[in-house]
Amino acid sequence: MEQAHDAHQDDLFGELLPAQPAPSTAGRDEDADGHDGRELDRDEDADGDAAAAGPGPKRRRAGIQPQPVDESQIALAAALSPRIRLGTSSWSYPGWQGIVWAGRHGESNLSRNGLNAYAQQPLHRAVSIDRGFYQSLTASQYERYAQQVPEDFRFTVKAPSVITDAQVRAEDGRGRQANTAFLDPRLAIQEFLEPAMEGLGARIGALVFQLSPLPLAMLDRMPEQLDRLHAMLTTLPSLRDVAPEAVVAVEVRDPEWLTPDFVAVLKETGTRYCLGLHPKLPPIQEQLPLLRAMWPGPLVCRWNLHRIHGPFGYEDAEKKYGEYAEMMDPDPQTRAVLAKVIRATADAGHPVYVTVSNHAEGSAPLSLRALAREIVDPA
Repeated sequence: MEQAHDAHQDDLFGELLPAQPAPSTAGRDEDADGHDGRELDRDEDADGDAAAAGPGPKRRRAGIQPQPVDESQIALAAALSPRIRLGTSSWSYPGWQGIVWAGRHGESNLSRNGLNAYAQQPLHRAVSIDRGFYQSLTASQYERYAQQVPEDFRFTVKAPSVITDAQVRAEDGRGRQANTAFLDPRLAIQEFLEPAMEGLGARIGALVFQLSPLPLAMLDRMPEQLDRLHAMLTTLPSLRDVAPEAVVAVEVRDPEWLTPDFVAVLKETGTRYCLGLHPKLPPIQEQLPLLRAMWPGPLVCRWNLHRIHGPFGYEDAEKKYGEYAEMMDPDPQTRAVLAKVIRATADAGHPVYVTVSNHAEGSAPLSLRALAREIVDPA
């Protein structure tokens, strides 16, 4: 029976594509993933519409309408399994005009009023809320988001950095001192799980602890970090009564986490691995053995940054991709493998929560459309 099970796992995600070279880990302790959060934090308050949209008459701060959807997108969304929920990392991007929004709107207006229009796009059945990485959100803030989306919509939410970063960082991302609250169970519950559960309720998809890069001294003592992670995860309340299909997941930025002991911690605590597609980690092909070791169960994935930009390439991506209105760096290889994993998970009856950043290929909504086509009709 054990051999048959292993064979099933080998076939689980289909034929693997050739792996790309693993990224360099040099200088990892100098980066706190701040550029990731900077992009995703744009659902926070920003300048008004008039400033964001340039000179001219002031625009109204409400009444955002979705871009009309063509029949092909409607048919594509209908062909996806209802277990598959795809979304973007945040939503307040003026450059999505003509893709997601009808008309031009500033970031602040989109932040406050754009989620309802975003959720009317048929492929947008999820979104990532990452602003709470910088400051804990309240239950009422979460509730306001939940009220703007349909019942079947799901949120992926990042935990506050005060819980998930081992260092207190300066604005440039460099560590200043040790964070004594790192993986603190009490804070994880009070500042993250409880307000998210109260405010989002059944619309929770995945609550993600994204562990920022560790200082080198801690990387040399990974058993201690695993014990600390295990201690926190064992104290967390179950999401089942509030959101039956919701999961707690752990995403990492250091490949040193990706070991059998890490898998054991996740399995013992009923936690999922969040597949992080980021140049700091091995490419998706090399992470599939870890997913197989976690099988069966839901899939949580955040596609963060194209590998061509390197492990510290968020600023380069921002400069190149501008307003995120075009898919400038298609990554069909990553997309094809991810689509296989999504199909296998959904076909086995498990929920799928995948969110994509603008920095993955240049425009997150266009990436979602390409990913959906690959899921429905693989090349």
